[in-house]
Amino acid sequence: MISNDKITNIYYIVDEFFKEFDKVLQQYALEDPKIRIRKRKFAMSQSEVMTIMILFHYGAFRNFKHFYQGYIQRYMKKEFPVTVSYNRFVELQKKVNIPMAVFVKMMCLGKCTGISFIDSTPLRACHIKREKQHKTLKGIAQKGQCSLGWFYGFKLHLIINDKGELLDFILTAGNVDDREPLKSMDLHKRIFGKLFGDKGYIGKDLFEQLFIDGVHLVTKIKKNMKNSLMLLQDKIMLRKRALIESVNDELKNICQIEHTRHRSFENFILNILSALAAYSFFDKKPSINTKCDIIHESRITAA
Repeated sequence: MISNDKITNIYYIVDEFFKEFDKVLQQYALEDPKIRIRKRKFAMSQSEVMTIMILFHYGAFRNFKHFYQGYIQRYMKKEFPVTVSYNRFVELQKKVNIPMAVFVKMMCLGKCTGISFIDSTPLRACHIKREKQHKTLKGIAQKGQCSLGWFYGFKLHLIINDKGELLDFILTAGNVDDREPLKSMDLHKRIFGKLFGDKGYIGKDLFEQLFIDGVHLVTKIKKNMKNSLMLLQDKIMLRKRALIESVNDELKNICQIEHTRHRSFENFILNILSALAAYSFFDKKPSINTKCDIIHESRITAA
C-alpha cells in the first residue's frame, strides 16, 4: 500500500491548495445580504475527502466502497480519525468536484520540454451492445470508433512530455474527431516545439494552424500519401510515441480511469479528475531519455 510519507505529502499539498482556493472564493463570491447562509463545518474536511479520492486510484482496490469501509475506516484511523458513513461520504464527494478540476489544472500538470506526445483513448460508458439500455450517461455519451473497434462513451485527449508528465487534457464525446480539440480548443496552448501524434492527426490545415502557434506537428504518413523528407531526430521520436500508450495503460489499469459502474455524470467526472491527480503523484512514470535514445538510434541507422 501507500507509505505514510506519501499520504502526508498528498494531504499537505491538497490542504495548502484549499487554503488558497477558499481565499479566492471568498474574495470573488457574490452574496445576497438578505439571505443568511449557514457556514457549518463538516465532520470531514474537503482536504480529507479529496485526499481519500486520490488515494483510491493508486490501484490496490477496484471498488471504492470496499476501499473506504474496509481500509480507510479500519486501518487508517490514525490518518483520518473522524470519518463519516459511506453514504454521507458520497454526498461530500460532490462538493469537491469543482475544486478537484481546479487542483488538477493548477497543481498536477508538468512543464513542456519542447518534445510532446498527443493521443486519445476511449472511455467506455458501457458495452457497445448495451448502448440503448444505458441510462446514466444517456444523451452525453456517444458512439465512436477507435483502433479496437466501435465503442459507446467518451474520448480522453492527453498531451504528455518526454518525462511522462501530463501537460494538458480534455474530455469529448466518443464521436468527436481527434483533430477537433487541437483546432477549436485551447489544448495546445501550454506546449511549444515538436508535437508527435499518430496518423489520426494528419491534416494540412491543422499543421499550418499549429505551426503559426509555435507547435510543429509530426506524424507518420498513410500508404496512399506521397513520401516527404523528415529529420532523423523526428523519425526516432515517432518510434517513441508508444510512451503515451504506456501512460494510457497506467491510467486505465492502475488508476481505473475507465469503468462502467458510474451512478451519475458528476461521479464520472470526479473519477477521471481524481485518477489524473493520482497519476501525477506517482514516483515512477513512463519516460524516455531523449538524448541517449537519439544517439543510439542514429548509430543503428548509420550502421
